Amino acid sequence: MTTTAPAADSRVLALAHYAARGVLEHFLARHGATFQQQIALRAAAGTPQTPDGLVALVQGYLKADPADIRATLDDLLAGRLLVADGPHLRPTDAGRELLAAVGAETAPLSARIWGGIPAEDLAATGRVLALVTERADAELAALPAP
Repeated sequence: MTTTAPAADSRVLALAHYAARGVLEHFLARHGATFQQQIALRAAAGTPQTPDGLVALVQGYLKADPADIRATLDDLLAGRLLVADGPHLRPTDAGRELLAAVGAETAPLSARIWGGIPAEDLAATGRVLALVTERADAELAALPAP
């Protein structure tokens, strides 16, 4: 079977994103977690962040409303997946276990989804997507507040 590859554009990018996100959300739902919770938890698992720093980091990733992100952090704290450690928030053992479990469950599917794509294609795609992200972030920053 031969298919003609579509030119990369916003629609193609969105379709790929939502297809991959759908796979991830299937497994997150099994654990009672949302996509935004997983993004916040992963961000907290990196460099220690204050609550405001974590909100800013997640907002940079998702372009979500800061109030929604704060509500997500509150949900993670209430669910004991995130804990205050001095001025920083960090994942609890349960939070790290959730990330590990979802990672293990999605790994075989990710391998099938990404497997067989030549390294040079992945590198080129990574460069293009980084440039698109940079440009879109610049355009978004230049827009007037809603």
